[in-house]
Amino acid sequence: MVLPNCFNSNCFSKDFRTFDIYGFFPVQELLLFSEKLWNFRKNLTNPFRMFVEAIERVSEFTRPIHIITRLYHQSDILPGAATMFFVNESGYAVTCRHVAEIIVNASAIQQNYTQFAAELRKYQRDPQVRLHQKQLEQKYGMALGTIITQKMDFINCFDSLTHIDVTYHQKYDLALLRFRTDGKSYYGRPAEFLPDTHTVKPGKTLCRLGYPFSEFNNFRYNADLDDIEWTGAIPHVTPAFPIDGIVTRFIGDETGQAYAIEMSTPGLVGQSGGPLFDSEGVVYGMQQSTRHLHLGFDMINRDVWIGTQRAKVSNHPFLHVGVCISGTVIKEFLRQHRVKFYQRS
Repeated sequence: MVLPNCFNSNCFSKDFRTFDIYGFFPVQELLLFSEKLWNFRKNLTNPFRMFVEAIERVSEFTRPIHIITRLYHQSDILPGAATMFFVNESGYAVTCRHVAEIIVNASAIQQNYTQFAAELRKYQRDPQVRLHQKQLEQKYGMALGTIITQKMDFINCFDSLTHIDVTYHQKYDLALLRFRTDGKSYYGRPAEFLPDTHTVKPGKTLCRLGYPFSEFNNFRYNADLDDIEWTGAIPHVTPAFPIDGIVTRFIGDETGQAYAIEMSTPGLVGQSGGPLFDSEGVVYGMQQSTRHLHLGFDMINRDVWIGTQRAKVSNHPFLHVGVCISGTVIKEFLRQHRVKFYQRS
């Protein structure tokens, strides 16, 4: 059997280039060659197939945090979301510090507004109520758009929660959550980390999973209590949203120590705290933020056609790249606090 001239032997490993391309194949080498070519074409024609099973695996330990927010002097309730993932069977999860701070600060924010509202009620019949209100607003830091209430709901995690312990990383945007509960847990097998993230190189394709789009509506404003609350309705759980990309660079701190992996695609708002993983569902890190790199292709008052009319357009393009806390940093943090975790053997 003659190897067609259209095949370039340089596309294959060295052991496949030992034959004369105008000669004949032994049967065993032909079968091996055919298998390699088939795998190559399969991955080339459907490169995203490799994350199908990985997403199913990662979904077992990745969970959304639903957040509702009320602002001062505004009647609308703002829904939001964040992400976390569990690292063992004992209720330990990791997320970003800026996500954990919402959990920690919620009680103090609520207490501050409650005290403000209680003092303001004392002056409701006072002719100078507006003056007193302005003084109290200054005292309690109330202005248009100030957050006065935030509440969280941890979806598909536990029957009931008794307490949440939060530990911040001393340096990076990383936090450890420990959920204490007397009930049943609903997450599956915990995460498995890559043993050594130092082996990761630019060009490696990885994926992130999180909950960037807040589509739930099981909340309301209770006028009698002047508070926002969750309703008894079953929440519409926002589907997990995966986004893939390739490793571009590694990000170092002020000492030059690499602590984060940069990805070619952005992490979306709400994906913070979600895992970064490979085609086998092995965790390489955690989505933390998005950097906005100015490309320099600026256009100022450029004449363009829009439909049938000319218009002047200005554009300042940026490249949005994801920043993921390295799995090495996460594992060192877990070891520091003697938290059990798993690695792929």
